[in-house]
Amino acid sequence: MPWLFLLLAVAAFTVALRASSMLLLVLCLLVALAGTVAWVLGLLAQRVGNQARDDSMMLDPAELRRLREQADARRAAEAAEAASPGQQPPA
Repeated sequence: MPWLFLLLAVAAFTVALRASSMLLLVLCLLVALAGTVAWVLGLLAQRVGNQARDDSMMLDPAELRRLREQADARRAAEAAEAASPGQQPPA
């Protein structure tokens, strides 16, 4: 799709070069500018879309809650271990 905007911009530039009317020249240059901007933005949108993550890799709320509970339990265990006095293992 972005390539159609480029084709439109090139066609508008071509018509602008051959225009005998100043109004037609300005109008074609504006269309060519808009087509060029739309082409560049379309290419950028395609590039961003190609680098987006797959939606199937996202976590569902139940899995996210389970992971949070595991992290909280791990933090609580570490805090309890840090709070207890250091005992020497038997030698």
